[in-house]
Amino acid sequence: MSTLPLMFKKEGLVEKHQIEGVDPSDRYFNRTILVNRTAAGYSAKVMYEALIVESRSHSTIAATVKELVEKLQKSGFSRLRTRTNFKGTRYLAEKETWIDYPDLP
Repeated sequence: MSTLPLMFKKEGLVEKHQIEGVDPSDRYFNRTILVNRTAAGYSAKVMYEALIVESRSHSTIAATVKELVEKLQKSGFSRLRTRTNFKGTRYLAEKETWIDYPDLP
């Protein structure tokens, strides 16, 4: 990862978020969401076993992560929550609060 400050970085990995919840087969899981700066804003990606879920580009990181969570929910994942683990190379996880996402009806 580049050592450039995030505000000067044009494209590439800018944050890592932790996501956890229950998969469609009712097993607990915990993975890393990779948030990248793109020409159009931010996009996110998570890999779970053979499943790769990616968001479109959004103007904010929060919107990007929210779209990723919604895609997972539509695939049968539930009780999802996320938090920021890294901003650039700075580790934050224990300081950040979890964001809980209500299950789809």
